[in-house]
Amino acid sequence: MKLYGVPASPFARKVVACAVARGIGLELVPGKVNPTAPEVLALNPLGKIPVLELDNGASLFDSPVICEYLDSRGEAPPLFPPAGLERWTALRRQALADGLMDAAVARRGEAARPQDEARAGVVAKLKAVVEACLDAMEQDVLPDTPDIGTIAYGCALGYLDFRYADEPWRAKHPQLAAWYAGFEKHPCMLTTQPS
Repeated sequence: MKLYGVPASPFARKVVACAVARGIGLELVPGKVNPTAPEVLALNPLGKIPVLELDNGASLFDSPVICEYLDSRGEAPPLFPPAGLERWTALRRQALADGLMDAAVARRGEAARPQDEARAGVVAKLKAVVEACLDAMEQDVLPDTPDIGTIAYGCALGYLDFRYADEPWRAKHPQLAAWYAGFEKHPCMLTTQPS
């Protein structure tokens, strides 16, 4: 299997972290991948990464789908709980973390463009979304074990540390910071840190 993605992407990191947690090897396409490159568009007509090319040539795209596919392979304990409240909690956590990552990535893109009053308003709105997500995450009682929700939380917080180090989030979110201090030491987080 080949994974196409940008190394610093929190969504690609989430996929790789799930593979590590499941003990599954992925071949990472080296270098930065352009989502609109012909080889990527052939695998994902949406022109988005990450995208996973399976050994049979088929492809899967969007990180939640890829992560669930990886969870169906191998013998490690599942990252997606099978049913009931535990499953919905993990999926809700993944959705919240993905929303934070969407806003943080979009904010970075918007900030790189020429600024005017309208764009400044968009950047401020995206920053407010990240803050609202962090506030919600602070209220969550999180397990120390990896599942799709905790991995997504870890990747979202790691992305904030990587791209927004000048905007510390820990002081306003001490419970979340304490959890992350332990969780970021899990092998699926340590081996996937962006650089």
